[in-house]
Amino acid sequence: MAKSMLALLRGKKRAPVTPPPFPRFTRRAVKRVVELLERGRTVVLGRHAPEMKEVEAALSRYHGGRQALAVGSGTAALHVALIGLEIGPGDEVITTPFTWGATVACIMHQNAIPRFADVDPETGLLDPQSVEAAVTRRTAAVLPVHIFGQPADMTAFGRLGRRHGLAIIEDGSQAHGASHRGQVVGNFGDAAGFSCMGGKLLATLEAGYMVTPHEKVFWKACLSSQHMGRSGDPDFPPALRPYVDSLVYSFRISSVAAVLMTEQLKKLGQEVRARQENVRLLREFLADCWLVRFPRYPKGDLPSYHMLTMNFQADRAGVSRATFIKALRAEGVAMSSYVPSPIPAWRRMNWQGYRGPKVMWMESLRRAGVDYRKVRLPNCERKIAQSLEMGFNFTRVSRPTMQRMADAFYRIQEGIGELRAWERRQPASPGRPASAG
Repeated sequence: MAKSMLALLRGKKRAPVTPPPFPRFTRRAVKRVVELLERGRTVVLGRHAPEMKEVEAALSRYHGGRQALAVGSGTAALHVALIGLEIGPGDEVITTPFTWGATVACIMHQNAIPRFADVDPETGLLDPQSVEAAVTRRTAAVLPVHIFGQPADMTAFGRLGRRHGLAIIEDGSQAHGASHRGQVVGNFGDAAGFSCMGGKLLATLEAGYMVTPHEKVFWKACLSSQHMGRSGDPDFPPALRPYVDSLVYSFRISSVAAVLMTEQLKKLGQEVRARQENVRLLREFLADCWLVRFPRYPKGDLPSYHMLTMNFQADRAGVSRATFIKALRAEGVAMSSYVPSPIPAWRRMNWQGYRGPKVMWMESLRRAGVDYRKVRLPNCERKIAQSLEMGFNFTRVSRPTMQRMADAFYRIQEGIGELRAWERRQPASPGRPASAG
């Protein structure tokens, strides 16, 4: 490739590298939704409704026969998993500091206490050895996240859970179709929560689902999150009937979202395989690019690539990550860093000296005596400092698109000397606050 001036440095402006429209709905899905709206069928209250029965049966088949509960969001899915496992006040849940906040918020909404373990510095996935070191007599569960669609080491977490008598809850919100040792994620723990909002791999409107191998967990989750606990379903447990009332979270799913989830599930595998092939091509094309390094995965583990993560090599590049991101964007490649700082550093996680609006969990954290200011997570800090992410809704295989994206990296690599000089000429700017949550 002939060397040319970088777009950031007044070179040729590059057209954005964009995926096809996403989410994409089939004609059948749209037809079914229109029929529901024309009939005024927007509410489903249990499995006696055909749309609910259909979607939960499809999800159960996809997850190897596990109980499936369709709910209104991914956050709700994680919350009902904790409810079903009866994790609440006084319980500690070990989880990751490198994730979207909903993973942690659902724990605190149960008045349970998040405890943070460190992550792998390349992938950002929760480290089982760090979790093992964090277990105490108050630990009730471990909540690993399949961040960006990368499968966590569920084999190790399963062993850890059995050894210490802990529940294992998977956050698969970004990981539909990812596999660990050949099996889809969500099929390893005592429960798993998935998001199905319009930006996720299994994209609908705003929805989610919980799966569990335990029938009791399913029904206890229903009791506190569905209309009248779903007591109208034919297989509702008689032992729970005395506790049925309307003191529930409104985590119901709409009939429209249920139908879309059913239809989207039919093409999930095809779209995930296209994402995987596109990443394979991109990594192949970037084999000689020393500006970034991709994570490596164990044999039998295959991400589904809701997002693509890589690690910027600042020492070799001689420029900051912020400058590199600016240069990439100017070349038409949308790149960012997903997690701004470790979650325990966020202001609303620390009761000491807190002056912001009142939040429900602050008193629970104070009574538990947690001091997240003392938490040390060097691998998480390292991952955050070098991490680069991009949304990866490339659901159709396109070798030319992946080559265009790779070319942008190589243009920057070839012009790195000029980019270094440009950065030195820029006025200093304050960094992002460590507690930006």
